[in-house]
Amino acid sequence: MVRMASRGSAAARILYSFVLALLVISSTSCLARRRVITRKGGQATQTLLTTDKDTLIREIARQFGAIETLNSTVDLVPALGSANKGKITEYKDVRAYILFRKPTDIRIIGLYPVVRNKAFDMVSNGSQFRLYIPAKNRFLEGANMVEKPSDNKLENLRPQHFLDALLVRPIDTSREKTTFVNFTDEDNAVYILSTFIERPNGELVLQRQLWFERLRLQMVRQLIFDEAGDILTDARYNDWQRYDRVLFPKRVEINRPKDEYGAVLTVVKMDINTPLTDDKFALEQPAGSERRVVGQADPPKGTTDK
Repeated sequence: MVRMASRGSAAARILYSFVLALLVISSTSCLARRRVITRKGGQATQTLLTTDKDTLIREIARQFGAIETLNSTVDLVPALGSANKGKITEYKDVRAYILFRKPTDIRIIGLYPVVRNKAFDMVSNGSQFRLYIPAKNRFLEGANMVEKPSDNKLENLRPQHFLDALLVRPIDTSREKTTFVNFTDEDNAVYILSTFIERPNGELVLQRQLWFERLRLQMVRQLIFDEAGDILTDARYNDWQRYDRVLFPKRVEINRPKDEYGAVLTVVKMDINTPLTDDKFALEQPAGSERRVVGQADPPKGTTDK
């Protein structure tokens, strides 16, 4: 009996010591440190929002469907070069006008800083584009696809690239497969919605990734990939605001790493769903300018199309 009591007393002392140690640790700031996670754009106490894949797919379609036309004035910071090659040149204080009309008409006019002379004028109907560069007296036209990037990075501009970034197209669930990931850790709190198409052999090819932050469930990033898995467009969205009762990001960053150019657009003025006539999307070759059809051999020097 004495031996059993002794064992019981020893166990009680061990339990007591363990509880006491926990109390000491929990009350001693030098042994425990509490970290408050404050995410960009939010407050330390803000609760993360939750959603599901189908809800985000519907929201993307709703947002796209709410816009028939855009007529905007933006501050534009074009950037020529590539982070992969270690050199990027930015051009500040460029003013630009962006016009869009569904289904695929878009026109972008860029003006030089200070003097506000025209830097470029480009238009696309969704499949073909036209681009006029007054400083080069050069008029380019051809398919939207950049098959061979030009050494003159400005000639790699395509209005369709801007359209793909500015208006996120809906997900076609009849032909696109999707995955949904909750990527939340100490630094990130986003849902990532990825879309794939299936090749005849069953292989899945990544098309896009759409990132939604969990503080407001607003889109913050869109990645568009080519068939090799390389990034074609990296678009980032900030400061969503209402223009004519439609949500639209005030700031959009567009990066085209393979074409070696990018741009940051900040909305100055935005009109949504105001009528736009055909003449707003008509760009004819100026008299005396050099015409070049992209994808064809360069014309002999000194030749121009009237």
